[in-house]
Amino acid sequence: MPAHVFAPPAVPCLPVVGTDAMFPVRRVFCIGRNYAAHAVEMGGDPDREPPFFFQKNPDNLDPSGRFPYPPESSDVHHEVELAVMLGSGGTDIPVDEAMRHVWGYAVALDMTRRDRQAEAKKAGRPWEVGKAFEHSAPVGPVHPASATGHPQAGRIALTVNGELRQEGDLNQMIWKVPEMIAVLSRHFALAAGDVILTGTPAGVGAVVRGDVMEAHIDGLGALRVEVV
Repeated sequence: MPAHVFAPPAVPCLPVVGTDAMFPVRRVFCIGRNYAAHAVEMGGDPDREPPFFFQKNPDNLDPSGRFPYPPESSDVHHEVELAVMLGSGGTDIPVDEAMRHVWGYAVALDMTRRDRQAEAKKAGRPWEVGKAFEHSAPVGPVHPASATGHPQAGRIALTVNGELRQEGDLNQMIWKVPEMIAVLSRHFALAAGDVILTGTPAGVGAVVRGDVMEAHIDGLGALRVEVV
């Protein structure tokens, strides 16, 4: 077997709550503007237009509880989201079979260099510079769906330094989790380890060094992240 020219990087993994097990991450898909109020907030149409997705890198998922403020930006925003972890996958998955591929859930943040994203949008360029930077997806431990069930409703919220910034309900998603899985599977061969960030409610805003963010989703506990 040919030798590697250097040691392969470790597979990014996330802790599973209450165990020593780890969830290995393969890819990270994110849906844009999936809550009507946030779509309006970002200048979009709240009607049920076709979903669109972008990606983060697997090692952008960071369970450390610390968010290093990124370079090349002066306007970094928080976006609290439900993360869906797949335990299996496939192509052309029917909506009514989608949930059997979900292994678990977690509280996550889609941190965004909003100024760099705005520049990319204006120029018609990809969003990676604003979305897929290092440590851009703080995340809590993974909760197995076998223990939590599949949440279809429940409070999702985020505070910064104790002040409520974002609040909504999972039932306000425009595109529900089974639909996201079905649509993604028409474009990609989904597989175990794929993660889907499911969108954020209204109230996104900037953070600065020293801020403390606390994200909460009913049934999944809280995620505390310090901006450093």
